[in-house]
Amino acid sequence: MSMSREQIMTAAIQHLNENPAASMAQLAEAVGISRATLHRQFSSREELMVALGHRAHEQWDRAQVNAGMAEATTSADPQVIGKAMHTLLLGLIEVADEYGFGLTETAMAFHPELKDRSDELEEREVAFYAAAQRAGLLRADLPVRWVSNAVYGLLVTVRESLRRGDVARRDVPRLLLTTFLRGAGPREGSS
Repeated sequence: MSMSREQIMTAAIQHLNENPAASMAQLAEAVGISRATLHRQFSSREELMVALGHRAHEQWDRAQVNAGMAEATTSADPQVIGKAMHTLLLGLIEVADEYGFGLTETAMAFHPELKDRSDELEEREVAFYAAAQRAGLLRADLPVRWVSNAVYGLLVTVRESLRRGDVARRDVPRLLLTTFLRGAGPREGSS
């Protein structure tokens, strides 16, 4: 059976989420193709990781767009920002669930092209979280990058909790939202 590049990438993602350190030989076996076939599509593991990184960034970008994050960032309306934050966090759960291995994959973190794109997407979120702080939805006494990194850490937690079976998939949105908002939400009696 012949598999397209996209089908190979989708199958590789599934296996990498179970075994992030899988070799090309292990990926080929898991995907159900020969190692030679895999190497015809991707000359190296790094090339595969870069291709997967681009797909993950596209999904990350879609999560931001679908949340209306850019519009919310320029809004001072707490309801608009709050709705966008809720939608964004749910969208990021989907990204972490599908591309969880990439959250800690060094080839994806240090490849110059992927790093630049990741930095761009992160900067958008940092600006958004700063708008949420100004609107009183997030604690203003926390450095905004701390808030952004806390979301990232929670996404790693989503990945690990799902991979290990520690939580039911249906509970993840509630767990992430309550953990984030209670830890980063405004303190009682302060604005």
